[in-house]
Amino acid sequence: MLTTEDYTKAELLELLKVANEFKEGKTSNFLKDIFVANLFFENSTRTKCSFEMAEHRLGMKIIPFDVSKSSVSKGETLYDTVKTLESIGLDAVVIRHPKNQFYKELENIKIPVINGGDGTGNHPTQTLLDLMTIQQEFGNFENLTIAIIGDIQHSRVAHSLQSALEKMGSKVYFSGPEIWMEEKNKAQYIAMDDLIAEMDVVYLLRIQHERHEGNSDLDMTQYLQNFGLTKEREKMMKENSIIMHPAPINRGVEIDSDLVECERSRIFKQMENGVYARMAILKSALEIKGYKCK
Repeated sequence: MLTTEDYTKAELLELLKVANEFKEGKTSNFLKDIFVANLFFENSTRTKCSFEMAEHRLGMKIIPFDVSKSSVSKGETLYDTVKTLESIGLDAVVIRHPKNQFYKELENIKIPVINGGDGTGNHPTQTLLDLMTIQQEFGNFENLTIAIIGDIQHSRVAHSLQSALEKMGSKVYFSGPEIWMEEKNKAQYIAMDDLIAEMDVVYLLRIQHERHEGNSDLDMTQYLQNFGLTKEREKMMKENSIIMHPAPINRGVEIDSDLVECERSRIFKQMENGVYARMAILKSALEIKGYKCK
């Protein structure tokens, strides 16, 4: 899994089916002879730990990899690092990397490569857990209205999620600071107070400070009031609508702290679903390469 754009609607639905079967208790400890490494070139809590939990539940053997103590610090290329791991017998790698489309360097690698997030490009495994959460809530995706709000330009989560949701039949809208809107999405942009009452899902994004070049002209002390989900705006939401966020959460910035665990919030449900979604992705990636995953 490199990008959700590579998957058809039917293939995504099949992955969701497998993920839900794992969540319902289907036997999962069947990959005990499979070796995997998680190569995280950016900091991570949720994605890295979620993959490790998924791998443990599948019975996989995890080979520790610390970027700071690897030959990357000596100038080794990403390709040579992954080729080394392939050569010594690993069966799969999960990679998070600051470079967009890092996986294009790995076209000659024969073992499965799973994208744990590439720069501002894609975050396909986050998208699958988000789809799983939405499906559990509404049963389907057709004609759902979903607002993605915040730092659109720098968010790999937004890019992957938009593509998948539109493929599944949902209507996607955007809001947030106009300076972070992308030209291709301008027609779908609606001011926060004009869209909040019409959305089935309000999906908030973290501000990607680490990806901004130079200082933003935005007054961050007023971000919540101008662009975030306040308690006043939450009261405007539809009766059965939900709040989502990929985390980490900047409490009091993109969302009022009191709303993080409110009745509408599915933020920690997303994290729970992430383990099962990634189990399904690992199983699928290995099956595509010919492994027998019963």
